[in-house]
Amino acid sequence: MISRRRIIVGAGGALAAGLGARVIWNRMEGFERAAVFVGKCERYEGAPIADVVKRGLAELGLGGEWAKGKSVLLKPNLVEPTLESPHINTHPMVLAAIADVFRGQGAREVLVAEGQGHIRDSHLVLEQSGLAPMLAESKTRFVDLNHDELQSVKNKGSLTKLEELVLPVTLAKADIVVSVAKMKTHHWAGVTLSMKNLFGTMPGVVYGWPKNVLHHHGIYNSIVDITETVQPHLAIIDGIVGMEGDGPIMGTPKASNMLVMGANPASVDATAARLMDFDPNDIPYLQLASERIGPIAESHIDQRGEAIRSLRQHFTLMDDPRLKQFRKA
Repeated sequence: MISRRRIIVGAGGALAAGLGARVIWNRMEGFERAAVFVGKCERYEGAPIADVVKRGLAELGLGGEWAKGKSVLLKPNLVEPTLESPHINTHPMVLAAIADVFRGQGAREVLVAEGQGHIRDSHLVLEQSGLAPMLAESKTRFVDLNHDELQSVKNKGSLTKLEELVLPVTLAKADIVVSVAKMKTHHWAGVTLSMKNLFGTMPGVVYGWPKNVLHHHGIYNSIVDITETVQPHLAIIDGIVGMEGDGPIMGTPKASNMLVMGANPASVDATAARLMDFDPNDIPYLQLASERIGPIAESHIDQRGEAIRSLRQHFTLMDDPRLKQFRKA
């Protein structure tokens, strides 16, 4: 099959960059489709999170024995150590439910791995986030990606000037990589979802805290480069309680009562953005992702589960001129 990128390059000679190129990208995106599941889930305690995850996997064609005999790596969003703020980190109960589902499918191993971008003490983050008890109870192994064995790989995105990316070896050894993100606003990127969550796969010993090297090379380009290189197999967004305002740390809780899932991270993030009442076309990293990773147009995404209109909520942003482009008129 001829890739979209090659077709665009051929057609691009006849058009100048800008609006004309954008129109072509949008038309070409129609050749690809992706399925995204939205499941209603109103609380963490006593909620059937595992049932929602099972239904989502089945709707996506990933049910049954998809993970049988495989190593599954769950990559949560652990930003700051806090027990009182469930809207900051991926909730431990969501991770526990996902781990149980994959074990039920016959996974050889389910592990949790993170390279948090702020606090360097991973043990403190695990304890204060409430994740440590879950890991101990379920006998789930945790890998600190900030200090893992490393390897250099080709940067498959090439939007930044980084020819190679240094990644943890544990990431490469996993058969299935799942980005288990949090539904939050972000003071630079507009939103932080499954793709931005992959910043935590980049080791701090190489890229600094909070991954300053990547910010220097451009946050939007870095998000896409990392996603194209890591190539997660599944994205699950914890939107049961999300965050609005000054995200990803200083914002306020937003009860969104949902999980969003899919195999294509661009389509999952675009759907989550719509559920947050944002237009994905206004989010620069999603514009780039639509050209490289997957469709973001609503008409090109096969919606499974709940309808977007039934769960859409308006997420506010912090009052900053840099975020003006993300606000609806």
